[in-house]
Amino acid sequence: MCVTLSQQIRNYVVYLHRIWPYNRVPIQIILGIQLRSLIADLVLVRLQKETDPLLHKRLYKAIRHAILDGSLPPHSRLPPSRDLAGELRMSRNTILTVYEQLLAEGYVVSRRGSGTFVAKTLPDMFLPVCSASESSPAPATSAPISRRGQHLLGQVSASPRQWGAFIPGVPDVNAFPHPLFSKIQARISRRPKPEQLSYSCNGGTAELQHALVDYLRVARGVQCQADQILITEGIHQAIDLITRMLCDRGDLAWVEEPSYWGIRHVLAMNEVRAEPVVVDASGLCPPESIAEAPRLIFVTPSHQYPLGAVMSLERRQRLLTLAHQHGSWIVEDDYDSEFRFSGQPIPALQGLVAEAPVVYVGTFSKTLYPGLRLGYVVLPRPLAAELKNAHAELYRGGHSLIQLALAEFINAGHYSAHIRRMRLLYSRRRVFLTELIERHCGPHALSDFSDNAGLHLILNLPDEADDVAIARDANARNILVRPLSRYYLTTQRKKGLLMGFASQPETQMEPAFNILLACLKMHCPQALAEAEKQNAPT
Repeated sequence: MCVTLSQQIRNYVVYLHRIWPYNRVPIQIILGIQLRSLIADLVLVRLQKETDPLLHKRLYKAIRHAILDGSLPPHSRLPPSRDLAGELRMSRNTILTVYEQLLAEGYVVSRRGSGTFVAKTLPDMFLPVCSASESSPAPATSAPISRRGQHLLGQVSASPRQWGAFIPGVPDVNAFPHPLFSKIQARISRRPKPEQLSYSCNGGTAELQHALVDYLRVARGVQCQADQILITEGIHQAIDLITRMLCDRGDLAWVEEPSYWGIRHVLAMNEVRAEPVVVDASGLCPPESIAEAPRLIFVTPSHQYPLGAVMSLERRQRLLTLAHQHGSWIVEDDYDSEFRFSGQPIPALQGLVAEAPVVYVGTFSKTLYPGLRLGYVVLPRPLAAELKNAHAELYRGGHSLIQLALAEFINAGHYSAHIRRMRLLYSRRRVFLTELIERHCGPHALSDFSDNAGLHLILNLPDEADDVAIARDANARNILVRPLSRYYLTTQRKKGLLMGFASQPETQMEPAFNILLACLKMHCPQALAEAEKQNAPT
């Protein structure tokens, strides 16, 4: 198209000189003026085909597409910004913005004193795809996913939605004192030290480590020093580090049955065998005889996840003895033990005996908010230095400013005060949800394991119920319950729904529960039969 236009222009100029031989204007000037006018017309036509709401983006795409399809061939001179702005009736700043973008991306070159020209070699020529069209499909990757990766993707349990009615394990993030915490952060961020803006190779800031020593000793009975504390980005990173550093390929790890799927997935990705150990009302029940000693034993003794059982003192002592005898390490996941609504929180397993073979893991996701992505590990003295060095090597710690703010938040008493407020709030919401379940589903629908603690309840379902299908239908209606059967490794699976109550105000809880009841009536009406008989008029 452009070549044809150029030929037409040259013929037109020759004609002008022929009919007006006394014209003293150089042919190059006439040709340049006419070319600029035609380029402006070309851009204007292309501009009308673009749909982007922003004018400068439409103009950018119009010129870029004209360059790519050859309408503006290499070495073509673009009109000066002032001239093009006049031709298109646009602001000159808009033209300059587009020219600068094209220049930065390599579509045009600028020559001082000469103007702006289409580049000889376009950046799109280096792309592996022949077509430069933005609508072209991306080429399929040739590198296959590893077997471990394929296994993980086939077992994905993390929901794409992390906020909604009855989502388990999520606190009420709206109740967190954000203005207070932001004020602390802003003050610390005004004059940060250079080392606070760099990587952390010490397992976290010393201020947060010391603050956690005092808090954990009083609140959880954990015995440690500051140099034993490692700050991580949540429990998943902590479990990954522990597994990588304490296990070789093929080693055995005990996990609770049922247990948190995240732990099992981390073990699988590190090629560590997970052996399920049954949980009863007293917590994990270690086998009487051990054919192969486990390298790691994962437990949630203060509030078993997901069933809610509390490990008895006899089981705790037995587990510690077993670990000493076989050289095993107990990994204590103390994820939400602060929220016990009757009596005092149960002390941690780590503090029962001196020099316990226990790696204690905690998180701020349940007490503050999940997006904070801060957890901590209390390492046994023999492991502390090595695991801290490994953490710095593998993950490159940081977030020092947030850690400093959190340390001040804890030391000033705001953290303990927030937990006390949340304990009262969650207690009321738990009672409200319990009454809803008993009224509509009957008393038998509440799990026998459920203790008066934590951030979720389990709604029991009959053995023949398909809790996965019920949860899928509820999730589609933004009721984010979780199927209990997905937390088991063996075929002996209880059926039920994990229902979080922490994030849901009472005023919103009953309408959401009614939606869940509709799903139950559709998939499992027998779950409501007993309650309907009791509530029927006599």
